[in-house]
Amino acid sequence: MVEVFKTNVKKSREAKMLLLILAEYFPNHKINFDLNDCDKILRMEGNSLIPESVVDLIIANNYECVTLD
Repeated sequence: MVEVFKTNVKKSREAKMLLLILAEYFPNHKINFDLNDCDKILRMEGNSLIPESVVDLIIANNYECVTLD
């Protein structure tokens, strides 16, 4: 399962910090940011991924995040 999210993460250091946090909660998932994309994409791949949990976690860290269809 692959999920794609639009974020407002702009800097690579912010993305790295969020990747560490996300890896704690989703240890068996592939996670990456594409900050060159206009939507500052967060892409996650793995089994049993709950998009709402990802959105909540990013928002809890003071960033915007919505699921892209």
